[in-house]
Amino acid sequence: MRIPCPLCGPRDRREFTYQGAAAMLDRPAPDAGAAAWDDYLHNRDNPCGETRDLWFHEAGCGAWLVVTRDTATHAVMTAKLAEKGAS
Repeated sequence: MRIPCPLCGPRDRREFTYQGAAAMLDRPAPDAGAAAWDDYLHNRDNPCGETRDLWFHEAGCGAWLVVTRDTATHAVMTAKLAEKGAS
C-alpha cells in the first residue's frame, strides 16, 4: 500500500505508523465501572470498506495524516494533513 503524503509525495506504508480510527471515541465517565472502561480500552470496530484513519509519517516528514482508504481493497482515496479538531 502506498500513502500519498501531502508533503513528501507517495510513500510505502512502512514509512508510517498506524494510530487508529480518526473518529473520536466516547470516553466513559471516571466512575463508569470496569466493563465500560474495558470496552473503551480494548474493543474497536473492524469495518470492511471505507475508513478514515490517523497515520504518522514516522520515517519521513513527521506529519500526522488522516487517510481515507478501503480496508477490503487497500485502495487509498485521500491523505490530508491532520489538524486539531478536523473532522
